[in-house]
Order: sequence, then structure tokens, then C-alpha cells
Amino acid sequence: MKPLMIRIGNFLFRYRNRLFPVLILAIFSFAPPPTEIFRQEFLEGFKDIIALALAISGLAVRAVVIGYAYIKRGGLKKQVYADHLVTEGMFSLCRNPLYFGNVLIYIGVFLMHGNPVVLLTGTALYLFIYQCIIYAEEAYLGTKFGSSYADYCNTVPRWIPRVRHFHRATEGMAFNMKLVIIKDYATIATTVIALVLTEAYEYIALPNIYTHIRYLLFLSAVVIACGLWTAIVRIIKKRPVHIA
Repeated sequence: MKPLMIRIGNFLFRYRNRLFPVLILAIFSFAPPPTEIFRQEFLEGFKDIIALALAISGLAVRAVVIGYAYIKRGGLKKQVYADHLVTEGMFSLCRNPLYFGNVLIYIGVFLMHGNPVVLLTGTALYLFIYQCIIYAEEAYLGTKFGSSYADYCNTVPRWIPRVRHFHRATEGMAFNMKLVIIKDYATIATTVIALVLTEAYEYIALPNIYTHIRYLLFLSAVVIACGLWTAIVRIIKKRPVHIA
């Protein structure tokens, strides 16, 4: 089973940027988001708060990882790649903190939708996807770094960060917010847009959509603002910027 998952992981790593949005749309097509939970609107609102908290937590995890110890992401020529073994910062708390943050974001998005089938299917699928990608990366890193990586795996958990060691892991390190924005602006914007569009989907599916037109216009403005922010950061990113 694991060799097959490694092959799947290499494929998903290569095409994840194109495939992931399509998979989310396909999962969302199963059913429209519910407007009530057990016929109670306040439970729907409470569910949305939890979904936002999960997504924000995922972004926060990514920010801490990148701000304290940045690792080259995206591989090389769309293949798993690493020029050196990163074990400091959040990578001393768990081996895949960025993927842990990603999973929190995806669970938040699926929970924002709220349909139980969408939530369970989406969560299970993306956990499987990231496990396959992790297996592929572990196979590559094990071959390249040998005993050093084996020792690292024996002492650091694969998924869940050892939060109690956070202070020791970041001692003497400075957090760089500028680096977070420059390196992770696309993920931040994409997450916000996904959450906003999911919320809009709930109201668009209602028969009395026009009674919520102001709220939908507000959500549209948020999406436009995210697009403008992304464009501005891209322009700034192309300029020579010193990152302290």
C-alpha cells in the first residue's frame, strides 16, 4: 500500500496547485451548504465561528513556520526536492508543520460549508492526499539524507506539533512578519476567498436571495479586496527587497 501511496504522492505534489481547487469544487457540488443545524440558525453561526477559528489557526501555523525558519517550498521543476535538511524552528516540533497548517485550513473550509457529507468526504480525502505527499517526501529525504533523516524521524513526530517545546524551538530566533507576507500572501488570500465564497454559496442557494443582497455585496467586496492585495504584494515582491 505504501509504495502506491508514494506514487500517488509524487503525482499529487506535481499537480496539486491545479488539482486541489477542482477537487474542492467537486466535493462542494455534492450538496448546497445548510442554512440551519437542527433547525437552529444560531448553531449554524457557531459552526461558522469554529470553521473560521480552524482556518485562522492553520494560517497562524504556516506564519510561525515561515516567520521563524523558512523552507523552500514547491520542490524543483514540480518534483519533491530539498537542498538541505531543515530541522530548526517549527520543524523541530513536527516534521510537516506546513501540511499540518494546510489540513487545518481545509477542514475549516469544509466545516464552513457545513454539509456532513462534504465535511467528512473533504476531510478524509485531503488527509489521504497529504499523507501520500508526505510518504513521497519521506522516501526522497530518506534516500538523500540517509541516517541524518532517519534520526530526525525517530525524534520528531510526523504530524502533531509538540507545542510544549515551542519556546525552546524558537529561542534566539526572530519572527519576520515581512517574510510571512511575501512568501505566503497567496495562501492567505486564497483561504479568505475560499471562506467568503463558501459563505456566499450558502446565501445564493436560498430562494429569497435578494433579501441578502447587501451581505452578498459585502462578501464580493472582500473578494475584490483580496485580489487587489494579492496584486499589490506581487508587484512589491518583484522589486528588490531586503528581508532582515
